[in-house]
Amino acid sequence: MAARVSRGIWIWLAALVPFIVLCTANSAMYRYAASDEAFYIPAVLLDLQPAAFPRDAALIVSQARLTLVDETIAGLARWTGAGLPALFAVLYVTTLVLLAAAVWLIARRVYRTVWGAVALLTVLTLRHAIWRTGTNTLEGYFHPRQLAFAFGALGLAALLRRRVPAAAGALVLAAIVHPTTALWFGIWFGAAAAVMQPRWRRPLAGVCAAGLIAGMWALTVGPLAGRVARMDPEWVATLASKDYLFPLEWPLTAWMLNLLYVPVIVLLYRRRRALGLVDDPETGMVAGVLSLALVFAAILPANAARVALAVQLQPARMFWMLDFVAVIYVTWALAEGAAPREARAGLAAACLIVLSMARSVYLKGVLFPDRPLALIDIRDDDWGRAMAWARQTDLGSGWLADPMHAVHHGASLRAAAGRDVLVEAVKDAAVGLYDRRTAIRTRDRLQAVGDFGSLSAERARAIGATYDLDYLIAEREFPLPVAFESGAVRVYRLR
Repeated sequence: MAARVSRGIWIWLAALVPFIVLCTANSAMYRYAASDEAFYIPAVLLDLQPAAFPRDAALIVSQARLTLVDETIAGLARWTGAGLPALFAVLYVTTLVLLAAAVWLIARRVYRTVWGAVALLTVLTLRHAIWRTGTNTLEGYFHPRQLAFAFGALGLAALLRRRVPAAAGALVLAAIVHPTTALWFGIWFGAAAAVMQPRWRRPLAGVCAAGLIAGMWALTVGPLAGRVARMDPEWVATLASKDYLFPLEWPLTAWMLNLLYVPVIVLLYRRRRALGLVDDPETGMVAGVLSLALVFAAILPANAARVALAVQLQPARMFWMLDFVAVIYVTWALAEGAAPREARAGLAAACLIVLSMARSVYLKGVLFPDRPLALIDIRDDDWGRAMAWARQTDLGSGWLADPMHAVHHGASLRAAAGRDVLVEAVKDAAVGLYDRRTAIRTRDRLQAVGDFGSLSAERARAIGATYDLDYLIAEREFPLPVAFESGAVRVYRLR
């Protein structure tokens, strides 16, 4: 037995670096300050420098106050002395290491072959979207949601071994970095524990009662006060581009794909049970994850009524957990099935490795040939050099930029330069989900800018005067004083 465990550990260690590389390549390469980091980096910067973002602090805090992740990362930065680019890269790798450990532990508990576990590790490198939920199974940057999921997966591995205190500890860590992801895992684990051990039901009922009391406090006088009110049509209209927020407006195909997880899990669970492979913890795992589908259904009426909390919780992301269990079971059916053999599992693992490598080569060589595997800091191009110059300006300087600049250049001005920007269309609209004033602020500023491509110097000056802005950054010429220039990117003074 000891030799078997030792062999498994050595195989996991050998697979770890390829797992990280394939996850990264299949996520279109690692990029600092990409996508959702347009929010998380400024939140950390604000914690490190309270004088930063004198105009945008209210927008940043409207979401940041709901989590502890920005304070946690800022604390790590102070303690280690590491710069944010290096720290975010370490957190990204740490997330993947924890996920790999969790997946391996789950596979060694559910599967009967080591190569079956390798197959599951490989499947998890194949990043994919959970349809119409705004969630991907992997991201090409550090995202707290991914770290919380890794902690939740570790909790599941502990629960499958009946180690409830360890699972609870993993949930606490997940809650620190991403509360809603931890909430769905908490519901999953609570239902699983109740099914696994009837004697735990009374203590769990006590925990649920305490949770309900804490929730009522949070919703009445605590940090979630006011979130049981309905979102008015003006607020909802600002979220029109976030189609994943309102499941009852999904197309039929989205419903079919997401609900397909349920019969897949049930059928393969029943197959394993008929083969005598299921124990109480696995039954709990399945019952718990299926309970999330019931919770999702229970939240739908409030979501349809546009109750703020029912929208802000983004309940469709529960399908990520269903996807995870479905992938575990489908991989088992491919790699092991009724008659598990190392040869069959090894062949399945080899085929999946080839598939993952081929997809990685396609992404790197065809779709994104100019991207390095890992871009640890802001890219040293015209935009990156302009951001480096912007970081030397006054901490309170305000900027006017194309509202879609983060999409065009891969890094938002707030994250890359640490300076206020009039509006960043994608991320500001997302933050508006949590605060009506932020949503209306974003809408009004987008309307004020209008079509950035046709913006005139006179209009830019007028916007600068209205919103107290110092600089305009653009890739075309304006009859304004030039403060900095790098290639096509120019920074103009607005006053």
